[in-house]
Amino acid sequence: MVLASVLLASTFTLQAQNERKVNRQGVKSYEHGDFSEAEVKFRMAEDINQESFEAEYNTGAALYKQEKYEESFEQYESLADKAEDPLALANVWHNIGNSLLESEKYAESIEAYKNSLRRNPSDQDSKYNLAYAREKLQEQENQDQQEQQNQDQQEQENQDQQDQENQDQQDQENQDQQEQENQDQQEQEQEAKPLEISREDAERMLEAIQQQEKDVKEKVDKKKAAAAKVKTEKDW
Repeated sequence: MVLASVLLASTFTLQAQNERKVNRQGVKSYEHGDFSEAEVKFRMAEDINQESFEAEYNTGAALYKQEKYEESFEQYESLADKAEDPLALANVWHNIGNSLLESEKYAESIEAYKNSLRRNPSDQDSKYNLAYAREKLQEQENQDQQEQQNQDQQEQENQDQQDQENQDQQDQENQDQQEQENQDQQEQEQEAKPLEISREDAERMLEAIQQQEKDVKEKVDKKKAAAAKVKTEKDW
């Protein structure tokens, strides 16, 4: 779990009374868990004193509690050049790290915690969060690596499938071509092959011819006989 810094209490005695009052109201809302109302109060304190480091810092804390991590990061980042002492700057970098960590920007959060520890080496919260951020970064890198491997494997499987489909298509085309060539060859062989008839068919054809010749001969003989008969009678 991320450990956040506590709010800054009103410590600048030269601040206007109204600013301190509004800031205290914001702290009270924050402590009661009404972070949205706390943000409103802290921003009001900012408007009263635009140079108030305390009000800006507390606004960042209220934003963070509302899970507005990008806004809280920007709020704290703007304070990095305004902190007047190392401890305050360490707290700013700590909370920058928290905002980045919650945004899953682990590498950037690690650098932020390192910056915090450079100003406050004994801060146990920053040490804890640094170790946690490193662990999350390793998990992220492992996950990214696994996702890349899965993606590469899927791409290879897709390529293999495509290659197989192409090969199957080529094989089918070759098979169709071979079948067409075989069919063409068979047709050519049938056209070139002389007509063959069976022995039985040949015998029947021969018998039919012989019968036809016999019929013709009989007709011729009848005609000759008739002609001879007529001639004899006439001679008488």
